[in-house]
Amino acid sequence: MAQKMLGFVHTAQQMPDKRDVGERKQDFREIYARFDVQGAESQAGRCSQCGIPFCQVHCPVYNNIPDWLKLTAEGRLEEAYEVSSATNNMPEICGRICPQDRLCEGNCVIEQSTHGTVTIGSIEKYITDTAWEKGWVKPVRPARERRQSVGIIGGGPAGMAAAEQLRRKGYQVHIYDRYDRVGGLLIYGIPSFKLEKETVQRRVDLLEASGVRILRNFEVGRDASLDELRIRHDAILIATGVYRARDIQAPGSGLDNIVPAMEYLTTSNRTGLGDSVPRFEDGTLNAKGKQIVVIGGGDTAMDCVRTAVRQGAKSVKCLYRRNRANMPGSQREVHNAEEEGVEFVWQAAPEAFIGDHTVRAVRAVKIHLGMADATGRQAPQVIEGSSFLVEADLVIKALGFDPEDLPGLFGAPDLKVTRWGTITVSQTTKMSNLDGVFAAGDIVRGASLVVWAIRDGRDAADGIHGYLQQKAATDGFAEAAE
Repeated sequence: MAQKMLGFVHTAQQMPDKRDVGERKQDFREIYARFDVQGAESQAGRCSQCGIPFCQVHCPVYNNIPDWLKLTAEGRLEEAYEVSSATNNMPEICGRICPQDRLCEGNCVIEQSTHGTVTIGSIEKYITDTAWEKGWVKPVRPARERRQSVGIIGGGPAGMAAAEQLRRKGYQVHIYDRYDRVGGLLIYGIPSFKLEKETVQRRVDLLEASGVRILRNFEVGRDASLDELRIRHDAILIATGVYRARDIQAPGSGLDNIVPAMEYLTTSNRTGLGDSVPRFEDGTLNAKGKQIVVIGGGDTAMDCVRTAVRQGAKSVKCLYRRNRANMPGSQREVHNAEEEGVEFVWQAAPEAFIGDHTVRAVRAVKIHLGMADATGRQAPQVIEGSSFLVEADLVIKALGFDPEDLPGLFGAPDLKVTRWGTITVSQTTKMSNLDGVFAAGDIVRGASLVVWAIRDGRDAADGIHGYLQQKAATDGFAEAAE
């Protein structure tokens, strides 16, 4: 018999079992086990069912968290899955990779009352993984098929979410992805110890089973211009993400063995998928036996340091110019990295890279955090005369990402972008300045979270539906506007 709600008064917070450090450092499998039935029901029953659910308020997709926690606690798991999947196209993925400590769990009411948050992410993962096993997750079968088609440029989380939503409404959906696998950062950016690739692939398979046509190795600007796709489809969604790595201007930055984070992570992920990657096979992008220095403090930096550990690095150090409290990445990821032997060098920034042809050390300076800047964060200030050396055989730059020059790449000079290179869209419809061309995800908001990309993809699908219904009514299509 499932226990009643408000279980936090007598049931302690408990995460699923985490694999032993010594074991998990040897492979790329996910580090957390899955709740069993009793554990999931017990932890879900800790929810206080508060009148204003701050967990839901702070979830980008507005997941109805208290309801699916209650259903889980009562053993009504299929209903819990229906509620969870109603607002999120990839709940099992978000349950694994969302920074819950900054979103739902970090705003849990009982966490604020010092009882320990409900382990929302782990329960979300449990619900949907069980749904896959039980056969509750089924391909989309729209009630009616529409003649209108939508082309989606980019098969990452925003594009995938939009594709599913548009198929539900009966549109003919085509995804154009420049890579050989669909999933974007879910496949080539995020390591398998956080998100095993089978979890992503079954979502891709589900889209194709739902009637979404996926064209892989298709690069807009090379295989077709944006204008050509606009002729081919009734609406276009640009969901390319942002992939241009930010760089650091410092003496020696052109030395060999100083690489962008995405190049390093993509190489590791491709190797794990069974691809032959020459720069890994010749040792260039393999951390084994090397002294690794990662520069940056976000989740991408955490992915790099933890990947290096699993590749057998001699040592792994992370340089970040602010302190732990100001780190943009998930604190849970920082804790996991520390458990695995990563050394964090707080309040330190690279000043120069030392070496002849190949880097052999990073010259760094110590940082003092001064007055808060316009964003409310303390501004880093260099402490004069504080230089020190950090030995390095491979330096990985995890400094964030910027948009590529899409107007130039797509042959669409009229596509309006911001001064940062992100696409300018209407906040209500997600349509750009070009008629029928929409955009969603990181290419609009800048590098952000997967859950925000899902939210943007869903919103863009709504905007596209409204646009196509109005166009159908105006053009006299058989499908009248709903």
